[in-house]
Amino acid sequence: MASSHKKYTTLVNNTLLFALSNFSSKLLSFFIRPYLSYALDSPDVMGVSSLLQQATNLLIPVVSLGVSYAVIRFGLDRSVRKESVFVNGGLTIFTGFALLLVAMPLVRLIPNAAKYLPWLYLCVLASCLRTLCTQFIRARMLNRLVAIDGVLTTGALLAYYLIFLSCFNMGATGFLLANACADLTSMVFVFFAGGCWKYCKPKAFDKSLWADMLRYCLPMIPAAISFWIINASDMFFVQAMCEDYQGRSGNYWVGLLSAGYFLPQVITIMGSIFYEAWQLSAVTEEQDREAFFSKIFRVYACAMFCCVAGVIMLCRPMMHLFKAEYYDGWTFVPFLTLCSMCTCLNQFLNSVYVVYKRSTGSLVTMLAGAVLNVILNGAFILLWGPWGVTPASFLSLLLVFLLRAYSTRGLLRIDFHPAWLLVNLVLVLAEIWCLMNLSAWVVPVVLLTAVVCAINVREVYSLVQKLLGKFLHRKGAQS
Repeated sequence: MASSHKKYTTLVNNTLLFALSNFSSKLLSFFIRPYLSYALDSPDVMGVSSLLQQATNLLIPVVSLGVSYAVIRFGLDRSVRKESVFVNGGLTIFTGFALLLVAMPLVRLIPNAAKYLPWLYLCVLASCLRTLCTQFIRARMLNRLVAIDGVLTTGALLAYYLIFLSCFNMGATGFLLANACADLTSMVFVFFAGGCWKYCKPKAFDKSLWADMLRYCLPMIPAAISFWIINASDMFFVQAMCEDYQGRSGNYWVGLLSAGYFLPQVITIMGSIFYEAWQLSAVTEEQDREAFFSKIFRVYACAMFCCVAGVIMLCRPMMHLFKAEYYDGWTFVPFLTLCSMCTCLNQFLNSVYVVYKRSTGSLVTMLAGAVLNVILNGAFILLWGPWGVTPASFLSLLLVFLLRAYSTRGLLRIDFHPAWLLVNLVLVLAEIWCLMNLSAWVVPVVLLTAVVCAINVREVYSLVQKLLGKFLHRKGAQS
């Protein structure tokens, strides 16, 4: 029983560590997007910058061959030499980047890419190297350094934005340059502060381990691309299909859609902090895994639904933080918030594939979601204009969740409480309907938010109370 409590305490301690240490960085990142609405001249420029950022996100897993997943998974194995993991990861990235240079004529075909090609390439390389170093120190359980790096990177990003956007007014070029410089700053800091330089031993290259790492991470490339299709291709669909919609350019609608991601970041931030701690516990905690995963999923999903309901309730007033031209971006927020929640829950289920090194499960489920997303994006944009991409992404991510909930049962049987999940989803969808269709939306939306919180807060509170009771009991025994 003691060890059972210990695994929950370890997870909570790691989550609190990442949350407290990353609070300033996450707070800064939360307000960066409203700042960009003032720093960039118009929604059109915001749209171009967002499209370039998403192009970078598409190229990163292709260049790195998804090796960051292998670095943390194999790096956590006590039987594997850390030097070999780091050297193999670095070699993979530089090989992938060399191939990207050869493929430059194809990269130029990406919308807006030809004009910004050098900065796009710099962003890709800087991000891959930073991820290699940060995943490597995670694998070595240097959690405090990870948290410090999060604060440093976000502070550096804001500083570079101020220099390149506010001072030099460099527009989309400044946006890319700021992101590249922030990643390089982080990479240099982690490389030296985390002692990564000690592991740069070319002789540590292990061909057999490299083959195992590639076997594990290569299926992650189409999985990552599929994830990109669901979450980011929306912008390219909107740009292509919404030119002159209501007399506005496609880039304008992309700018509004980009602004709509502002509030769902609350969900994404919470999920990323939790997952940093969870991926360590998921791999290292081996006793009573089914009960452990089931309990944590229930509490995690409860917290998610509470946050989703709250974000939807606040989306209209919070959009006043942006320039007036961006206010209509609130219409994208409700389903984007559900998308963020589904992404976090899918990430949780992906940890099952990570534990058992079944990366093909991640690929197949995400690929199915990507195919559905492409079909629904085209259909829903024709029906509802640019707003159609958000329910399309939600339904695609929901399909991924259902497929993973089914396929992981062969590896680990998690109790999902489907009736409870369905009730929560219906309540949130009712809240969205009221917000989008009623002129007097405030009262029904607030009431539905209160109901969602009331039926979910008990699970979170019970776990916290149990952990606090054990903590206070231990303190009392020590005194």
